[in-house]
Amino acid sequence: MTIFMPDFLGYIRIITYLCRMRTVIQRVSKASVTIEGTIKSEIKQGFLILIGICEEDSLEDVEWLVKKIANLRVFDDDNGVMNRSIIDVDGEILVISQFTLFASYKKGNRPSWFRAGSHEHSIPLYEAFCQQLSAVIGKPVGTGEFGADMKVELLNDGPVTICMDTKNKE
Repeated sequence: MTIFMPDFLGYIRIITYLCRMRTVIQRVSKASVTIEGTIKSEIKQGFLILIGICEEDSLEDVEWLVKKIANLRVFDDDNGVMNRSIIDVDGEILVISQFTLFASYKKGNRPSWFRAGSHEHSIPLYEAFCQQLSAVIGKPVGTGEFGADMKVELLNDGPVTICMDTKNKE
């Protein structure tokens, strides 16, 4: 995304933002999401994934993340070494949309989310992400509700928390 903005002297400066699909992956013993007092989804051992999507994200980003997450070896093997994937442990996944992962706090103390994707762009990618994860792990993926006020509870196991994004493929 490229934005043309006048600076305080009246010059035009070009600001380019490299957006990326962002995730926070937490290994959990259990997690749930409640909407309007009702539990919508809950899981036992597995991943709670918070996902933020921007306008430049695509199905290619979804596919890369799904492959990476499904094969992420952060569950203990018989020797207590993190060497097993979500598939190896027959774990569950709960995915929560989280546009606030794109908070910009450069100016002042009130964050801006101008880099977060629109509902029209983000919802199909969110749904594709959940569907592809479900297909890879061979079971339904729990979800929140896109745009809803959600209460998320989790018991972080470890704690193990990994941040991934599709433009910084470390």
